[in-house]
Amino acid sequence: MSVHSNIYRLTVLHRQLDDAVRREMRRRGGDPFRLLRLKTLKLAVKGRLASLMRRPALTV
Repeated sequence: MSVHSNIYRLTVLHRQLDDAVRREMRRRGGDPFRLLRLKTLKLAVKGRLASLMRRPALTV
């Protein structure tokens, strides 16, 4: 997999996690542990995206 496809895949995952966090926050009686897990995953994906963006571009 190329760096660009990884970035795209992680961006889509980050957006999905963001939507899930919003749904969980709106839900009456939402699970605080599920919300914490979603936010933790979202932060991990964000960190991975940041590390991929810092990589120097490889020319082939």
